[in-house]
Parts: sequence; C-alpha cells; structure tokens
Amino acid sequence: MVERIYHVGLTVSDLDKSIAFYRDVLGLTFQGEIMMVGEETDKMFRKENCKARVAYLNGSKALEAPPVELIQFVDSEIHKEQSISEVCFYTDDIDSVYKTLIENHVECLSEPQYFDFRANGFGESRAFYFRDPDGIILEMMQPL
Repeated sequence: MVERIYHVGLTVSDLDKSIAFYRDVLGLTFQGEIMMVGEETDKMFRKENCKARVAYLNGSKALEAPPVELIQFVDSEIHKEQSISEVCFYTDDIDSVYKTLIENHVECLSEPQYFDFRANGFGESRAFYFRDPDGIILEMMQPL
C-alpha cells in the first residue's frame, strides 16, 4: 500500500526565514516553491480561501532521502488555527489506498485531490490528508 516516504512537511510562520535556515544554516538544497490555492487546496486543508506557500529543500539526491516541505499559510487567521506537520507517503494507486483507509474507518480530511504544479517544475499529483489513531496528520500522494 505504501512504498516509501515522499516528504516530511512542517508548518512555518515565515517561509523566507525558514528557507534561509534550512538552506544556509543546515545546508539543504532549495528545490523550489509553489503557491497552493483553489478548490482542491481548500478541500485538502479543510479551509475556505486557503492559500499556502510551499517550499521544498533536500540534503541528498538519493531517492530514499525525502525532502523537507515547508508550509506557510498566507492568511494569518488560518495560520493561527491550522498547523500541518506530516509525513507524506508515496503510492502508485491512491484510489485503492483511499478506499482501504475508508473501509478501515480512518478519518480522511478529503478525498484525493488533483494538483498541477508543472509550471513550477514539480509535475502533477493526487493527494489527501488522513489521521493516524492518535490524530496525527499524514499525507498520501501519487505523482502522475
């Protein structure tokens, strides 16, 4: 069902400051940034008019070394009540995984959502968040 960890996501209060820390202090390589906005983003985060700046940094080119995903919610009101720190898992069949989770009464925050970030150099994917038994948010992603 899960093939590998795809990325580890952290909510930050100041994306530019966090990028500088992870890049300049820890030595990770900045891979790029995207802006998440729209109906799919609203569903994914369960917030209306949600805007999130998202940056990716990595310390290794090895496939098994997942990047760090930094998320800054642009609306300060959303940031105060929304915090995502998650492990994102890779799958090659997101619909099957979603169905299995639902059948096992796992809380899914939305159904799989389609994202197209080809213009930012990140490609297309489908993803959704879900909770583990302790309520920790996890993410499932299928690159397309």
